[in-house]
Amino acid sequence: MNYIREEENGQEVFENSTEFLKLPSTLYGFKNTHTEDTTLKDGRIAFRLSGELSQSDTSRKCDCGCKMHINTSHTISLKHLNFGGHPTSVQFPHIQFRCKKCGALKNQFIAFKSEDHMLTKPLYQYICDLLNIGTYTLKQVSEQTGVGKNIIKAIDLKRLKDKYTENGEKLRKPDEQARYLSIDEFKLHNGHQYATHIINLENGHILWIGHGKKKQVVYDFIEHVGLDWMKGVEAVACDMNSDFQEAFQEKCGHISIVYDYFHIVKNFNEKVVSEVRKDEQKRLADEGNTEAAKALKKTKYILTASRKTLQKKDKESSENKVIRKESQLFKTPVVTRKGNYETKYDELISENKLLFSVDLIKEKLSQAYNLTDEQSMINAVSEIISVCIETGNEHFIWFAKLLNSHFDGIVSHAVFKISSSKIEGINQKIKTIRRSGYGYPDDEYFFLKIMDSSY
Repeated sequence: MNYIREEENGQEVFENSTEFLKLPSTLYGFKNTHTEDTTLKDGRIAFRLSGELSQSDTSRKCDCGCKMHINTSHTISLKHLNFGGHPTSVQFPHIQFRCKKCGALKNQFIAFKSEDHMLTKPLYQYICDLLNIGTYTLKQVSEQTGVGKNIIKAIDLKRLKDKYTENGEKLRKPDEQARYLSIDEFKLHNGHQYATHIINLENGHILWIGHGKKKQVVYDFIEHVGLDWMKGVEAVACDMNSDFQEAFQEKCGHISIVYDYFHIVKNFNEKVVSEVRKDEQKRLADEGNTEAAKALKKTKYILTASRKTLQKKDKESSENKVIRKESQLFKTPVVTRKGNYETKYDELISENKLLFSVDLIKEKLSQAYNLTDEQSMINAVSEIISVCIETGNEHFIWFAKLLNSHFDGIVSHAVFKISSSKIEGINQKIKTIRRSGYGYPDDEYFFLKIMDSSY
């Protein structure tokens, strides 16, 4: 620390001292007698608080009723909270007692030691507090506390099991009844390995995670919560995975399946719009109409975007919105939003009959998913199917079959107005958790981390 030395001319000069302010350990049951400073290999100064346990008795009663005597004594060192950023430990002699009659052994009680690790309770609690925040990785907590990463993981795993399991053996049942659920799969490991999670759609809490993306995950979840709990569930939002739909309806026939707008439009853009654009570009090139074929190049974004999005981009362009700032350091120029998206879109659909049908169906889908009357939505979806069939195009016909095979789940949206947006957001969070941890080979720990992130 700094101290002041007064010179002869009256000037005050600050000089550095190697002395440190000493504070008591504040540990209940520990009597600090002296503190030592040691220099570690990396040049840091570490503190060792030496002392003794404050118990006055040197013997205790055995379970058999006889008096126990000191058998051995050895020195114990526990990691403690860092002091001023310096690693700190607590060191003291620890006594083992022995009963001369029955030979039983007992160790002297340490009131401030954590249950499973050579750490003090304040340090253990501090680690748990950091882990509860949810933004620190194991490595970051390890560096901040001076405790090994494997020990940090063991503490975190115990913390998570205490919160979400019963005796660490099975997940706790949901505390609240859910009216709406959502189910989706996410990538677990490379090599087409997936897991599926089910959430309470009203609060976003993850209720279940299981390996795979088949019916068995749904069966296991229903067995976990029980059929009585499932009676309170009205609808489930999911993607176009038919296994999920069939599994829920097999076990709980009263539940309605809802396919949201996002997944319908995603299928339309990927399987119809993109493929039609490629086919039309090839057809025009084969016919020798190179200018029209060239106009379709790099138009996937424009054709798959909604008109509302294109209008928003054009407005940003008129306002000269900056997309990327200029950098003199890296010699990168300023980039502003380009415009004329809607104009170019109108030109494309006006010159091509199939692309005009694409625009028509996009508008009708958007209108259908804004309806709140089931019969009106039935009529709207039926009309979309008819338009697709009338085009005679194989891609549109495929989409008509998709709508027809998922008809009930699509029109259910008019009644329940739920979507998979919340679970899709959780999927992005799962990717972040995996990246920040550089992958998790321990699936049990990874699943519990995912569950914890949703609460």
